[in-house]
Order: sequence, then C-alpha cells, then structure tokens
Amino acid sequence: MAAPGYVDDRTAVLARLKKIEGQVRGIHKMVEDDRYCIDVLQQISAATRALQGVALHLLDEHMAHCVVNAVKAGGAEKDAKLREASAAIARLVKS
Repeated sequence: MAAPGYVDDRTAVLARLKKIEGQVRGIHKMVEDDRYCIDVLQQISAATRALQGVALHLLDEHMAHCVVNAVKAGGAEKDAKLREASAAIARLVKS
C-alpha cells in the first residue's frame, strides 16, 4: 500500500489532533465543573471547526497525491479513487 498523502506533514497533523484532543478534554472538564451552557457550546464549536480544518487538510492532501496518482495510472484505480474522493467530500459537506 502506498504512503498516505499527508506523509510529508504527518507530524503537523498529529500536533493539530493532539491540540484538539486537549480541547475536548477541556470541554469535558467544563461540563464536570457545571460551566455555563453557552461557554461549553462555544468550545464545542471551536473543536468542531478545528476537526473540520484537519479533515479539509487531509482531503487536500488526498486529492493532491492519491487521486492525482490514480488519475495518472488510469483505469479502474482512477475511477475508484474519484468515487472515493467524491464520497469523502459528500460526508464532509453533510457534517
């Protein structure tokens, strides 16, 4: 199996996910501490935006590497990667 498209910035992606993990832990603590609903919702919104940012970055990398390489290869691989990318975009739009 080929390396993922984000292989060159794997460390940066992991750092962003670690930061998001900290945000979610903070939200958990806010609920434990009975913080004001709107403050909790604001933090949830920030974590959601951060996850969406990572998802869009990964999608960009997938398109730039995996899909481009599949299109160059042509045939069934090209069709499969294009369908896969389209389905990923649809999932992101629905979220």
